[in-house]
Amino acid sequence: MSANQARSWQQTNPQHNPTKEQKVAVKVKKNGWITKGEKIIYSLLGVTVIVSSIFIVSYSSTTDTINRELQQLEQTVSTQQVKNEGLLFEMKELSRPERIIQIADKNGLKIQNAEVKQAQSFNN
Repeated sequence: MSANQARSWQQTNPQHNPTKEQKVAVKVKKNGWITKGEKIIYSLLGVTVIVSSIFIVSYSSTTDTINRELQQLEQTVSTQQVKNEGLLFEMKELSRPERIIQIADKNGLKIQNAEVKQAQSFNN
């Protein structure tokens, strides 16, 4: 075989041509910026932050409601204490011995050599 025949045979049969390279399609796998494991971790972290935020807001709301109710109760108690003190003063004023003697004289009762003393009650 001559050199010309060999070249013509190589050109007609490209499979047997050792000098020509075969092109192979290479698939390049594109890597993401974040891996799947990181996505799961970030997702769990995000859910945890959201749940804890909801819990904190709920707790704050409950605390605020309880504080408002407590303030209303304290105001009611202080109002009732003022009323009780007023009634106690009025009771002491009405139970004065001079007043009792004056009302007795007005209604025709006579006091004979007796001292009018204020009666005290004992609570057991």
